[in-house]
Amino acid sequence: MGLVAEFEIDCDALPLVEVAAAVPEAMIEVAIQFNHGNRPPFIAHITHEDPDAIERAFESGAFAAEYTLVGRAGETHRYQILPAVGLEAQLGEQIDDLDGLRALATTDAIIERIRVTPSGWIQTGWFANTDEFDMFRRFWQQNAGFSLRRLTHDGEPEEPGDGLTDPQREALRTAYEMGYFEIPRTASLDDVADELGITASSLSERLRRAQTHLIETTVASTWPPLPV
Repeated sequence: MGLVAEFEIDCDALPLVEVAAAVPEAMIEVAIQFNHGNRPPFIAHITHEDPDAIERAFESGAFAAEYTLVGRAGETHRYQILPAVGLEAQLGEQIDDLDGLRALATTDAIIERIRVTPSGWIQTGWFANTDEFDMFRRFWQQNAGFSLRRLTHDGEPEEPGDGLTDPQREALRTAYEMGYFEIPRTASLDDVADELGITASSLSERLRRAQTHLIETTVASTWPPLPV
């Protein structure tokens, strides 16, 4: 029976991690167009209230040779990014086993979602069996950092909200109890942040990531895939 896994890769050399670190409150999801040669373009869906901050991060970082805004919906902007170097060249100084990295592309697995964080990537994928998943797990344990967030058998129901971090759960609960989600709101982002003793930008990031996870694990699986 196949597996569905969500796992976090702690590796600051991965593409666009520098952008997530520069704008940590942004939500960044990417897809890689591997059929476009040695430097495959990236499609990035980035949600942030200030797109100029994102584009400044593109320009100050080393990853993006070119970027094009191809669409927007509210605060979500969709970019096509042409990398300055290939994935192997980018990771070469941090990962010794480049043959192992190439081998991951030949496994019986489909990486369905890549979310970029200030410290690495969170990947969600389908794996034909335990051996295929173990190839990913062993590679990243040996070459970077690996932490498993969720592992279920294909077809098994998943409890909604499973996988939230404690800070995310606390942020959601406090925001809800203070009336941040009421219409009209009875508490502002600053009010909730003060209650938690964190900055408003940190709270915004926690709420966005928590809400994204809840959507992914409750309703997103029923949506048709976006065209690429």
